[in-house]
Amino acid sequence: MISRQLVLTYLYLLIYVCLSSGVILFNKWVLSPKYFKFPFPITLTMIHMAFSGIVTFFLVRVFKVVAPVKMTFNIYATCVIPISAFFASSLWFGNTAYLYISVAFIQMLKALMPVATFIMAVLCGTDKLRWDLFLNMVLVSVGVVVSSYGEIHFNVIGTLYQVTGIFAEALRLVLTQVLLQKKGLTLNPITSLYYIAPCSFIFLFIPWYLLEKPEMDVSQIQFNYSIFFLNALSAFALNISIFLVIGRTGAVTIRVAGVLKDWILIALSTIIFPESVITSLNIIGYAVALSGVVLYNYLKMKDVKANQLPADNNPDRSTKDKKALNTYRPDNSMDNNDGTVIGGLASEAAAAVDEEAPLIPSARISYVTRTQTGSFSNR
Repeated sequence: MISRQLVLTYLYLLIYVCLSSGVILFNKWVLSPKYFKFPFPITLTMIHMAFSGIVTFFLVRVFKVVAPVKMTFNIYATCVIPISAFFASSLWFGNTAYLYISVAFIQMLKALMPVATFIMAVLCGTDKLRWDLFLNMVLVSVGVVVSSYGEIHFNVIGTLYQVTGIFAEALRLVLTQVLLQKKGLTLNPITSLYYIAPCSFIFLFIPWYLLEKPEMDVSQIQFNYSIFFLNALSAFALNISIFLVIGRTGAVTIRVAGVLKDWILIALSTIIFPESVITSLNIIGYAVALSGVVLYNYLKMKDVKANQLPADNNPDRSTKDKKALNTYRPDNSMDNNDGTVIGGLASEAAAAVDEEAPLIPSARISYVTRTQTGSFSNR
């Protein structure tokens, strides 16, 4: 008989894939001048941040679903603010790309995420320049170039927005590792949104006031509150699904689900948005890039397992590490089931990044979560 836990795991993965695809398609539909006709990506992103900030406040402070960390002014100023700035930038540029290029082509460009993260990690000194990874990045880049060459409706502005958003997200991932790991903070997608969403909203307010507010005043856009509420709710639900998936699956499973989601999303986008045309060169280029991403994930997983073997083969060391992890709590009240440890290589998370997820676990994080802090379903 299939165990109940296994059924729940696959159910959470299915929900994650559906929500992740749904949020992207929903955003495209809302922003597209051909459909909902709301070409204001900064405004849409601010709505998401405001909604997430309000809901997480109630989850953390009122209903106490998860416990907050001990946040000092120094930590907030040196960690949360810079991470929020790049998080807001990545969402701003990524959502703006929907105005110019198709969902399918955006997903193909996102194959560059490991390349961008690897470059940023090397520049920031959190990863070393290795020839096997470098050649793998070249393979991914060649695949994306081929896919771009085969794009019928290629748009330079939209491509630049998307690539800039990818590099902003890559830098945010590296900063998350460098800044939060040094502070020893434990965060999950809910607590991270609790701290990051309000700050990101403030960062987005300045470009919104300068770029979109004047145009909105002239065009006199009528808000459909139900549409925006459902859009923000779906974006937040995506973070909840990530919160549930983290505690039940490993990094490999999440990556496989991500690859499956990308192919489903590309196929669905051509059905929902008929103007989105995929050529054979698109598919060939994306397949080459995706093979590079899969190989990249395999190499990083080998690194993670190699780093775990010494501790696993040493009972005393393993016992000490486990005891340390189980007893260390930044705010002296953090339940171990409430979060994932923000550490490991930031570049390991590159293939699992989603539109609204400020913190995605690496393979090391997922391993610690499942083996030493228990499943989130224990709550």
